[in-house]
Parts: sequence; structure tokens; C-alpha cells
Amino acid sequence: MVIFDCNGVLVDSELLITTTASQEFSRIGLALPPDLLARYFTGRRTADMLAEIEVAAGRRLPKDFAGRLSAAILDRFRRDLRATAHAAHALTWLRGPKCVASSSPLERMRMCLETAGLLKFFDPYLFSASELQRGKPAPDIFLLVAEKMRISPRDCIVVEDSPVGVAAAAAAGMTPIGFIGGTHAGPNLAARLTASGARTVIRDMRLLKGTVVALRGW
Repeated sequence: MVIFDCNGVLVDSELLITTTASQEFSRIGLALPPDLLARYFTGRRTADMLAEIEVAAGRRLPKDFAGRLSAAILDRFRRDLRATAHAAHALTWLRGPKCVASSSPLERMRMCLETAGLLKFFDPYLFSASELQRGKPAPDIFLLVAEKMRISPRDCIVVEDSPVGVAAAAAAGMTPIGFIGGTHAGPNLAARLTASGARTVIRDMRLLKGTVVALRGW
């Protein structure tokens, strides 16, 4: 089975998230540039990000901030979200079961995939770490997928664009593929994904089928 992260893998959303979040933090007096948010929080749950920012800033965020941030991101997605280049091609030709395991809430994940025209490849096999006790880099979301899909973790390949996502997949006993084809990918991302446990790294979704076939033969 192939398990996909959503943001930054199936949809090219990470720059939209970090720029929108940076603007919302600025509105409450916190200067958090998009590149800083990307480095420390890509792949993480929003709740975990907000909790860590509260500790670092030494102040509580407004009670309605999480809701406002979520609404702002969804609004940006409705206007600007696109599927990752060649994602539909890869999903069309990739045989066998596949699902999505994301740190995003389920409703946002579904909206992203529907907007990008990719929901048909996965529905109803969507899994969110938002309600679990631990988010990525803990392996909980991937172990949940293996349990629900009734498949051994060692038979799962995971496509991830963040070091925490790769680390979570590796900790679950799965085989991670690093993806660096999103517009947010910097020059050091491939090395960071490899250091976190990625078996291999690809930049183009058209290479996914061949990569999966090669890994399944190992």
C-alpha cells in the first residue's frame, strides 16, 4: 500500500499555509516569517504549532486565533490551491491500495483534495492525526492507517515532504519516499529528508510509479 501525505505532496499548499499563517500572526503582534514557520512546523499539526509558539512567545494566543487561522487558510485554498504537478498522472498509473495520512483536520484534507480534483483517488481512505494523542513525528497516524487498512507496516510505502513526516513513517516501520517537487522545497530539503530516514527522494511525481516498483522489489 502507498500512503500519501496531503500538503506539499498531493497539493502544492505549503507556501500558501506559511504565508497566510505569517500574516495572521502579524495581526496579533507576532513576527513569524514564512520561512521560519516552514522550517519548524511543516508537517506538524496546527495545535502543536500553536502550543509551541505560545511557549516560545511567553504569552497565550487569543482564544479564537486557531479558528481564525483555519478560516484564513481555507479561504486562501479556495482561491489559490492547485494539485501538485503530475499528481493525477501518478495516481492514475499507481496500482494497488492507496490512502492519505495527514496532520490536517479531516474536513480540510477533504476540501483540499476535492478542490485539486484528487479526492476520487482516495475517498473514503483519509486519515487525520488531528484527533490522535500524538502527531508527527510520532508514528501514531501511520500505525492507525496500518490497523484500519489491515496491512503490515512493512508492506507500506509513505510519500512525505517533511522531515517529521519521514521520521514518523520510519518509526512506524514503513518505507518513506521523500518528495521535493513542491514550490516550498528549498535546496537542503532532500538532505534533510534523507537524514530523517527517507529511502529515496524524488522531485517529479511521474517518477513515483517506477520508484514504488523498485522499492517493493527490495
